[in-house]
Amino acid sequence: MAGQPWDASYHDGPAPWDVGQPQPAMVQLAAEGGFAGVVLDAGCGTGENALHLASLGLHVVGVDVAATALAIAREKAEFRKLDAEFVVADALQLGRLGRVFDNVLDCGLFHTFDGDERRGYVESLASVTERGAILYVLCFSDVGPDAGPHPIRQEELRAGFNRSDGWNLTAIVPERIKTRFDLDGAPAWLATVKRI
Repeated sequence: MAGQPWDASYHDGPAPWDVGQPQPAMVQLAAEGGFAGVVLDAGCGTGENALHLASLGLHVVGVDVAATALAIAREKAEFRKLDAEFVVADALQLGRLGRVFDNVLDCGLFHTFDGDERRGYVESLASVTERGAILYVLCFSDVGPDAGPHPIRQEELRAGFNRSDGWNLTAIVPERIKTRFDLDGAPAWLATVKRI
């Protein structure tokens, strides 16, 4: 996953997915106690979700291929006096981090990959999680006329995270994902996946 095209998204103002606040679905998950231990925010962008979790006292590592986005995330963390770590890393090669995470947050990353890349991404996630780890995936859904770009069908989530590869997809629920073009949120799926 090359970083340059993603990095360019941040050069002329906020990227379409950078809404300047954490996604409401992630805020709700956190309020319900969905995150614990060390959390990986895969494809964290400018860090709003990671910073929200850090504000709750969680140890969060945000990774992205876009160095510009991570520089913005670090500035936000410093300004807000929050302790969060931001690392330039390829989501398709997370094993290079040399770390293991209890929770993984994917807000808008899964739907950017095609089929082959998805398989590689799921393998990469497996390399940084152990049995019992919980992954949350918030992605555009294929439901409704205002579906976002790269909408995902529930079947694609089930195929990506299956028992034979060490995952148990425990829930897929309808959600919304905010963008700069749709602050009410585009239709999304929130998948909860457990490492087995």
